[in-house]
Amino acid sequence: MVIYGVYIVSKSGGLIFNHDHNIPKVVSEHTFNHPIDIKLVNENKKIVVSFGQHDGIMVGHTLIAVNGTSVSGTQLDDGRDALEMIEDKSNYPLTLRFTRPRVTTNEKIFLASMFYPLFALASQLSPEPKSSGIEVLEADTFKLQCFQTLTGVKFMIVADPAQTGLENILRKIYEIYADFALKNPFYSLDMPIRCELFESNLQALLEQAEKSSNITHV
Repeated sequence: MVIYGVYIVSKSGGLIFNHDHNIPKVVSEHTFNHPIDIKLVNENKKIVVSFGQHDGIMVGHTLIAVNGTSVSGTQLDDGRDALEMIEDKSNYPLTLRFTRPRVTTNEKIFLASMFYPLFALASQLSPEPKSSGIEVLEADTFKLQCFQTLTGVKFMIVADPAQTGLENILRKIYEIYADFALKNPFYSLDMPIRCELFESNLQALLEQAEKSSNITHV
């Protein structure tokens, strides 16, 4: 079983901590004939799929190799322009390799701010009074578990759908947060958490949780 990451959101909706634990690297490769049935654009000095999909290649995926030659930014390692090579009919067939880009810090901050109103909306939509809000979101490729403290701080963990014991893991993360962040005299409430002891203990907890889950499923 795999835990992908941990996020902590302040009571005002700001991301104050995130930890990428085991982010799977998604790589897709396909040999294309001319014309290719996906659209590629230069976006932020990277070649990105803007339209179409093919054999696991999705919108937003980034080009990382052409015919086995790595692509850095918009150029191949041998100096050729990758888009010009793809547009030249005489170069086909071409084998293109893509990967899903890592989520940037700014994107994580944006996603955290989006979860905050969704959590509040779920509480209001509940037919029962005093709803706890969103506790679990499940998809075919991941599970998100959320634990909100009495002070409104939200602890979230994203994991493989088969990962068990996420609620207990979140409560243990909260204990580590209380021991190593809140008791740190240099830490101010609702500010970004930068504490080596907190991060090292969190890492150890996640690794132990994965091992325990794997043993259980053997």
